[in-house]
Amino acid sequence: VQLQASGGGLVQAGDSLRLSCAASGRSFGNYVMGWFRQAPGKEREFLAGIFRWSGSTTYYADTVKGRFTISRDNAKNTVYLQMNSLKAEDTATYYCAASTRYTPRDAAEYAYWGQGTQVTVSS
Repeated sequence: VQLQASGGGLVQAGDSLRLSCAASGRSFGNYVMGWFRQAPGKEREFLAGIFRWSGSTTYYADTVKGRFTISRDNAKNTVYLQMNSLKAEDTATYYCAASTRYTPRDAAEYAYWGQGTQVTVSS
């Protein structure tokens, strides 16, 4: 599966932003989808994951729980990350990824990656 993330930009602290990740290829619904981010000089950080197919189960990193929401639309082969109450420390490049694992949180558990979209939050 090939992934392409979009929706990043420059926003002010407190603003909201929605990232999209479009997938090409078949069987998008078979993959657990995740969002990560990476700031300069830091390791790639897990943010959120959503289960296969219906996406009835989601899971989050504590750093974004309550502010970020992951969702998927299998008919559009797209996964989203709604980000609210953005902070300066949310500034990073954001990546979507696909996995065949059960509840993957580690980047090594994801086999497919998008190219990243930059989010910059000014304070």
